[in-house]
Amino acid sequence: MRASRTAPIAALAALALALAASPARADDPVPADDPAAVLTTGAAGADGANVAAGDVLNAAVAAGTTANFTTAAGGTTGVKCAESAFTATVADNPAAPGVATESTTAHTFASCTANIFGVTRVNSVTVDNLPFATTVDSATGAVTVSGTETAPIQTTLSLGTILGSVTCVFRATNGSISGVTSNTDNSIAFTDQPFTRTSGPVTCPGSGFFTATYAPVVDTSVEGSPVVFTN
Repeated sequence: MRASRTAPIAALAALALALAASPARADDPVPADDPAAVLTTGAAGADGANVAAGDVLNAAVAAGTTANFTTAAGGTTGVKCAESAFTATVADNPAAPGVATESTTAHTFASCTANIFGVTRVNSVTVDNLPFATTVDSATGAVTVSGTETAPIQTTLSLGTILGSVTCVFRATNGSISGVTSNTDNSIAFTDQPFTRTSGPVTCPGSGFFTATYAPVVDTSVEGSPVVFTN
């Protein structure tokens, strides 16, 4: 007498149906037929989850570092801020290799000090003309933040001096600033990005160079705010 195969077949069918009906989690790995995007969370490549358009990314300066505006490339004279952070919204995140696009909507600085001759305090550091178009190139890891002719990348420093407060306005010399991503610490590093003074008295430096490392970059739109990788 042959054993009936109906029961195990029915069980397998029910299991397959249950698996098919299970909802995918936001942090599930990228399916084989859905290639890894330029930006993923949790892990690089197919082991990560693709960042969705509309997600909000955030990062503060890496622990133990500062965001610096120096008067010379590689210099130590200028303004240092112990607190700085940026926020960007993902507009498009295509398959890698490719270029993801974002909109940088906030860039803040606080707890700043200065060692510029004649400057006694830093009242404020403000980034003007936000938002800025931002791209992430997976081929090079380059992050480019761009202004426009009518809304250039501009930073206003209010500095206290022995004669009172002065306002110094600087604009990105090349119309944009560039950084580079690293999956080692999920960071974006900007090094000696040049700015030119466009207004302010002689107390203000004639130029400035922006250096900062932001890490880790996280996706605040996903539960647990997982770190972001560039592929």
